Amino acid sequence: MQDKREKIIIRTSVIGILGNLLLVVSKAIIGVIASSIAIILDAINNLSDALSSILTIVGTKLANKKPTKKHPFGFGRIEYLTSTIIAMLVLFAGFSAIKESIEVLISGSETNYNYVTIIIISIAIVIKIVLGLYFKKKGKEVKSDALIGSGVDALFDSILSLSTLIAIVVNLIWKINIEGYLGIIIGLFILKSGFEILKDALSDIIGKSASSEISEAIKEKVLSFDGVNGAYDLIINNYGPNKSIASIHIEVSDDMNAKDIHVLTRKITECIYLEFGIIITVGIYAENNSDGEISLIKEDVYKVSIEYNNVKQVHGFYADSENKLISFDLVIDFNCDHEKIKNEIINKMKQKYPSYDFYIIVDRDYNEDKDNK
Repeated sequence: MQDKREKIIIRTSVIGILGNLLLVVSKAIIGVIASSIAIILDAINNLSDALSSILTIVGTKLANKKPTKKHPFGFGRIEYLTSTIIAMLVLFAGFSAIKESIEVLISGSETNYNYVTIIIISIAIVIKIVLGLYFKKKGKEVKSDALIGSGVDALFDSILSLSTLIAIVVNLIWKINIEGYLGIIIGLFILKSGFEILKDALSDIIGKSASSEISEAIKEKVLSFDGVNGAYDLIINNYGPNKSIASIHIEVSDDMNAKDIHVLTRKITECIYLEFGIIITVGIYAENNSDGEISLIKEDVYKVSIEYNNVKQVHGFYADSENKLISFDLVIDFNCDHEKIKNEIINKMKQKYPSYDFYIIVDRDYNEDKDNK
């Protein structure tokens, strides 16, 4: 699977390199003949695209190196670094477009266009659109941010070339030079694209929450196993595209023996790996609410906890009747005073059941919120 992904990325990148080098040569020649800074700038931009494809190949090769003792989780995150560098190239192209366009406006330089120029630039636009769509399609197919970024860059390049074409047509028909104004506008759009690519790449490097789709799908699959009464605390750590390690807690009846738990957790681990390609570790919560008093305490814990709007979930309830200790976990929103809420709930429960001690673990929701995607 990983080898196939690498081959697709490399093949796509090589096509991009060849296509962009062809555009570099043709545009550079036309730009010099027509004395057009816009076309020359466009050629330089295509050269940066070829470089970004080379970086994608290098990043993919390095990312697929086998894990070492020093880096046991592999080198997959190198792809995010590659995306960061590509974002820098896109930003450089945007700043260059604006700078050169301003210089054209200040100098008021004359250009020497002809209809052959129009034909060649038109062909270049079509090539860049095809390359951009192809890169984005393959990037989404193999989940490569670097390819997607290159695709976005190529599509913006086609718009930049289109602006140059419009400037040429206007110049030939009305003898008005507008390429400087169009260059500034397109440069701003390129900068916006570059910042978006950079933001996504840095978010992956820092570590972001797993998508709600994948987290809900995993929980649903885990809950489908007989004997699993709840699935909580799912954490998915990303070490590169298609390289994730996860952990989850399942709630089971406290009368299950070690053998049954062992068989159940092994089945879950195997199923999640085969279906999602994720290595998952399974922890256990024992459910013990068969006793009448314990059931009542559990019900009160839930009632008191959900009075707080910031409490998203209560789970992992366990009562140690012999030592008079109640423990459970709370999932609380990030932007609130966790300790205050926890202590208030403990005090309320302690007032109702003074013979028991209450121990609360505050959990974080590490997965993407459906309503805040």
